[in-house]
Formats: sequence, C-alpha cells, structure tokens
Amino acid sequence: MRQADQPFDPDQLRWMLSKVQKWQPYVDGVLLDDVAFVLDDYVPSEEEVEVLATRLSGHLLRLVQLAVTSKADQRDQEVADLVKRARTASSVALPGDRSRDVGHLRRMAWTLEAFLERLVEIQCLRGTPRSVCALPGRTEEERALA
Repeated sequence: MRQADQPFDPDQLRWMLSKVQKWQPYVDGVLLDDVAFVLDDYVPSEEEVEVLATRLSGHLLRLVQLAVTSKADQRDQEVADLVKRARTASSVALPGDRSRDVGHLRRMAWTLEAFLERLVEIQCLRGTPRSVCALPGRTEEERALA
C-alpha cells in the first residue's frame, strides 16, 4: 500500500485555516437584519447611527467585492450602477445632523437592498449564502464548494 499524497504542506494548511477562520459569507442574517432595522419606522439613536453606518458600509463593500470579482458589473449595467452607488454611499461621511444621518443610513440600506435583489435576480447570489456567482474557469463542483 502506498503512502497518501498530501495536497498541502503544513505552512499552506495553516494559511488555509487562517483564511477559513476569517471568512464571512456575503449575505447573512446580520445584513438582512441591519437593512430591516434601518428601514423600519424606528429612528436609531446617535450611538446606533455610527454603528449602523459602519456595518452597512461593510455590507455594501462585500457586495461590491462580489460583483467586481465575478465580473457581474461588466455583464450587467444595473449592477455596474449599483457598484458606483455602493462605493459612493460607503465612502461618504455622516453629515453630522441626526436627521440627515438617518437619511444617509436609509439611502445606504435602500442601495444595499437593491444591490442584493439585483445580484439574486441575475443569479449571482442564490437563496443560500454559500452560492456565489459563476467565475470564469470554475467548474460546477468548485462553485458548489465556494
């Protein structure tokens, strides 16, 4: 019986483990909860505004990364427009006035909601967080493992 071939050396395994431990899905319950919270009738407090702005910005940038990496922005003009909107919304500082801050949060949440819906519509995201856009050169099996 021959000895099994190891696909990775110990350093590569440690690197892979660190990547897996840091991985976050593109869409999770937190993203959907944050959008629902911001678009609800409730007006967030000043402390909540700062936290929500940071979180929504992070959600937007993750979707931008997905759209750009998968080249969905090159295949779909609406996605390209949403990438621009998301980058702009996530880079703009809060105005400093509570009512304008809440308005900015709501614009971020609307952009996030539209972006998410469009990515699902073009089958870049499916019903589960693990399903991502088909990347050129990836087999069905590789996409299933993504």
